[in-house]
Amino acid sequence: MNDFRVEKDSMGEVRVNKTALYGAQTQRAIDNFQISDLMMPRAFIRSMALIKQISAQTNLTLKLIEPHIAKAIVEASQMIIDGQYDASDTHFPVDVFQTGSGTSSNMNVNEVIAALASQQAHCPVDPNDHVNMSQSSNDVVPTAIHISAALAINNDLLPALAHLDSCIINKAQSVKEHIKTGRTHLMDAMPVSLNQSLLSWSGQLQHGKRGLASGLIELLQLAQGGTAVGTGVNAHVDFAPLFCQLLTKKTSLDFMPSANKFALMASQDVAVTVSGHLKTLAVALLKIANDLRWMNSGPLSGLGEISLTAVQPGSSIMPGKVNPVIPESVAMVAAQVIGNDTSITIGGQSGNFELNVMLPMIAYNLLQSIGLLSNGMRSLADKAIADFTVNSGRLNEQLAKNPILVTALNPIIGYQKAANIAKKAYAEKRPIIDVAEEETSLSRTELEKLLDPAKLIRGGL
Repeated sequence: MNDFRVEKDSMGEVRVNKTALYGAQTQRAIDNFQISDLMMPRAFIRSMALIKQISAQTNLTLKLIEPHIAKAIVEASQMIIDGQYDASDTHFPVDVFQTGSGTSSNMNVNEVIAALASQQAHCPVDPNDHVNMSQSSNDVVPTAIHISAALAINNDLLPALAHLDSCIINKAQSVKEHIKTGRTHLMDAMPVSLNQSLLSWSGQLQHGKRGLASGLIELLQLAQGGTAVGTGVNAHVDFAPLFCQLLTKKTSLDFMPSANKFALMASQDVAVTVSGHLKTLAVALLKIANDLRWMNSGPLSGLGEISLTAVQPGSSIMPGKVNPVIPESVAMVAAQVIGNDTSITIGGQSGNFELNVMLPMIAYNLLQSIGLLSNGMRSLADKAIADFTVNSGRLNEQLAKNPILVTALNPIIGYQKAANIAKKAYAEKRPIIDVAEEETSLSRTELEKLLDPAKLIRGGL
């Protein structure tokens, strides 16, 4: 009994760990939601604390709260924002799979800030009347989803994407003299330069960047000020615009009140849209990762076109084996993000009348996807793409034996004749130029010009 204190809420008394900063409502959530070992992400908790801080400043400006109380809330919130209380299982232990509105997490943050602020102010600071003033869980949690995702995309994901894209472009420039066998259906096709292959990856990333940029604009519109059902009950009429003004000054992102707070509280369409853009980026990374794995395959009996830098032993039983572990890691990241998108899509369908009731799960998966993609792209850039080496001898050997080069002769000898030459070259495992010299009236010099891979990668006749 000496390890506990008794706290009260509207439902009565509850025992709380004596050293815990949280109070009765958090303890009830701990007791009720013993579902998983997943807790709300740090980025989400920090965004909740940011909302409490900006709300206190807004309420102070509107003369709704006493200055010393507001000051204490601002200072306590900043400690959480700064990560001083990041031990999730100690201070923010509420399971992701909790009440669908996220009320338990909102009250968890309210109670922790109230406890810290009470110490700062040397007087009682109430989690509901003071920390949660002019707010409801129903507008705070959707707002926290938008703020945390917007900050993570702006500060982490887009810089990581730019880093990977820059790495690819630089690598493409450094390998532009290398020409390889193109492949469609995993089968030999017309040649391409390694530069062209890599720049196709860059094109995918640029497409992903444009999608994320549009999603970020949507995230900057906030539900805050809608309170319980979107009408703004118990919030000053100037609360929402002033809140966004102060938040913009704090974060340097142009947040604004939504013109339709009802929609942002009743639905999670923006989160679904942003998750779709994250999925698109994940699909692009999966393609890039698999291209790297195929090009690196072998090294003797595979394609062996490039060699990824060895970063760890590849087998516990086969000495000397080295595997493409970084692309494999990124491929799993992509799979997880695609799965998260499915969960977020289902969550987005759970808007019933004035409130969506899968908010904590949506927040968790959205932020996990952003974090995984941010880290995965930097890993792929720095540990796979930046320093792979090109096996030029292997590229040239494969290219010389590629019968599909005969496609360049179609306008001169016709498709059927070219097909017969290709089949003979395949069957006899001979360079296409040798067979073409035997089967056509074209001279060796003419064939060398027509079948020159450097000319073929430029297209045209």
